Amino acid sequence: MDKMVIKGGRRLAGRVHVAGSKNAALPMQAASILASVGNIHLTNVPSLLDIKTMNQLLQFLNLTVTFDEEKHELLLDAQQRVASEAPFEYVDEMRASLLVMGPLLARTGHAKVALPGGCAIGSRPIDLHIKGLIQLGATVQQQDGYIEARAERLVGKMIYLDFPSVGATESLMMTATLAQGITTIENAAREPEIVALANLLNKMGARVHGAGTEVIRIQGVNFLHGCDYELMPDRIEAGTFMIAAAVTNGDVIVENAIAAHNASLIAKLEEMGVTVIEQDDGIRVVGTAVLLPTTVKTMPYPGFPTDLQPQMSVLQLLANGTSTLDEQIFEKRFMHLEELRRMNAKFQISGPVAVLSGPTKFSEAEVTASDLRAGAALVLAGLAADGITQVRNVSEIDRGYDQFQEKLHALGAKIDRIDIADKIKLSPNHRTGETN
Repeated sequence: MDKMVIKGGRRLAGRVHVAGSKNAALPMQAASILASVGNIHLTNVPSLLDIKTMNQLLQFLNLTVTFDEEKHELLLDAQQRVASEAPFEYVDEMRASLLVMGPLLARTGHAKVALPGGCAIGSRPIDLHIKGLIQLGATVQQQDGYIEARAERLVGKMIYLDFPSVGATESLMMTATLAQGITTIENAAREPEIVALANLLNKMGARVHGAGTEVIRIQGVNFLHGCDYELMPDRIEAGTFMIAAAVTNGDVIVENAIAAHNASLIAKLEEMGVTVIEQDDGIRVVGTAVLLPTTVKTMPYPGFPTDLQPQMSVLQLLANGTSTLDEQIFEKRFMHLEELRRMNAKFQISGPVAVLSGPTKFSEAEVTASDLRAGAALVLAGLAADGITQVRNVSEIDRGYDQFQEKLHALGAKIDRIDIADKIKLSPNHRTGETN
C-alpha cells in the first residue's frame, strides 16, 4: 500500500496536460458490447485503475481487449459471442461496471449483473436503470445478490427520469439504440460525457438526437458497428488542477481544458478573486494572496459538479471569511472534511450544508483518502499546509487521475510516493526528495 508525502508551501507554476476523460471512457467501453461488426478504437484513453477494471470485465464477457497505455489507445472487439453475466468481483470493485447491463440486454436479450455494494460517498440507487429497462420491455428480477433482466424484444417508449442521473441516462441511451421504434428520455442528464457517448453511438450507426438537452430521442437500428473515436479532455482533472493553482497562489496553464465544461467552477474561482484566462491551448489560472469567501451548491450539469466539491472545499477553507458548501448529489460527500480537521480545518455540518471558517492555516498531519476525489482534496490541502502531509490509501486517486503525483511534481510541488510496507524512515530532506 502506497501513500503520498507532500511538503507544502510551494507555489505551483508551469503547464500541465489534461488526460482523456475517465467518465466518458467508461460508458464508451460498455458501449463496445453493442458493436457486432468491426472494432471500437478509442484514443486519448487515460491509464487509470477504473479503465483497467472495466477492461477486465469486458474480457470476462468474451470481448477482445487491447490497451496500449503508452499511446493511450484502446481497441475493443465484440464480434464473438458475448457472455451475459457480470460477476460481483468486478461490480463491487467499480460501480460503473453496472453500465454493461443495458448493452448486454440489447445485444443478447439477457443480462445478469451483480448488485453493487455500498459507496463511500453515499447511496447510488439503481432503480432508475431498472425502471427504464422495464419500460423498454424487459422483465427484471433481483435475487441472490444479482439483477437479472431478459427481453425477447425491446420496444422504444417515453421514459421520464425522476432525477437527471448520468448513469441511468447513459444506460438507457445505449440500450435504446437496438430497441424497435423511438425511445424518448425526458429529464435526461446533460453532462458533456452524455454528448460524447451519443457522438460515439452515432458513429457506430445509432440515431441519437438531443444529447446535451433535457430530452434525448433514440431511433432504434438493427445493429451497430465499430468506429474510431477520440476522447474529450477530463473536465474533473482539469478542474482539480485549476483549483490546485488557486490553492497555492500559483500560475498554471491547464492545457487542453475546455472552459465551457467548467463554467460553474470558473465563475466561483473569479468570485474568490482568482484570475482565469481562456487561451487557445487551454485555461490559465493565476492565484491571489487574499481569497474571498463564496457559496457553492452542487447540482446536475451545468451546475457545480459534485466531483469537484471536495477539492473546492480546500480553497474555501483558505478564504478570508465564512464560506458555505451545499452538497445536493451525495449525502456522504463530507467525509474528507473530518480528515481536514486533522489539518486544522474549522467547520460545522448541518445536513447537506457545511459552513467553512477561514482563512485556515493547514498544519501537517497523516490523513486517509476515503474516495477518489477526497484523496485529491487531501493532496491539495497538503500543498498549502505547513510541514509534511502524508496521504494514505492513494490507490483511490489512481482510479481517476493519470500520473497525478508526476504532474504536480512537474509544476513545482514537493511530493513523493512511497510504499508503506517498505517502512522507509524519512529524514527532513529524504522525505520530499530534496537535496542539500
